[in-house]
Amino acid sequence: MDTPYSKETPISNFTNTHTQTADQATFITKVYGWMSLALLTSAAFAVFVASSPELIKAVSGAYWIFILAQFGAVIALTAAIEKMSATVATAVFLGYSALTGITLSFIFMVYTMGSIASTFMVTALTFGAMSVYGYYTKKDLTSMGNMLMMALMGLVISSLVNIFLQSEMLYWVSSYIGVLIFVGLTAYDTQKIKNMNVAEAGSDIERKGAIIGALVLYLDFINLFLMLLRILGGRRK
Repeated sequence: MDTPYSKETPISNFTNTHTQTADQATFITKVYGWMSLALLTSAAFAVFVASSPELIKAVSGAYWIFILAQFGAVIALTAAIEKMSATVATAVFLGYSALTGITLSFIFMVYTMGSIASTFMVTALTFGAMSVYGYYTKKDLTSMGNMLMMALMGLVISSLVNIFLQSEMLYWVSSYIGVLIFVGLTAYDTQKIKNMNVAEAGSDIERKGAIIGALVLYLDFINLFLMLLRILGGRRK
């Protein structure tokens, strides 16, 4: 049910440490705009699939194909972003968000609608608070980000191992640690995106930079939501 924890996104290819003001604010607005559009796309596809027993059955039979397609979309976007046109990069990004929505449709089969909605609100508030902190803090979060990335690798490994162990304790421990990891990564990634070199407004480079930034924050949001849903979600009886 969980989506990939992928964080292999080439923000560094667009990063520069020079001070930016109005252009920077405009760029950040575009990043969050694309991220919000991706979240809406995922939500729409999740609800649409979940509302149809036939679609749920069809997706269930090809679930791992959709998971592999998600990985493929992320790899294609992050590995070839510089060679893509802005239009193609946008299409791949929105396609990835649609695939994620399809795989997330199963949470409606496991958790109550009320708990999904309340967890989404908690996620949005937490994500927003950490984004504000990451944007305005004067502290360099690079060292924290490096540690969080190593912790993320550990989380991925433990989650894969637990597929075979089926340990309830490991499940809950990884859930709480996962929340801490993605809360921290939200602040770190926001700061890193803030320092991205803003190209000429309206250029392909600026558009692709905004797409990459949106992908990073989208992954933070989705994974934080899933971790919180493990903890806060009320299961259907």
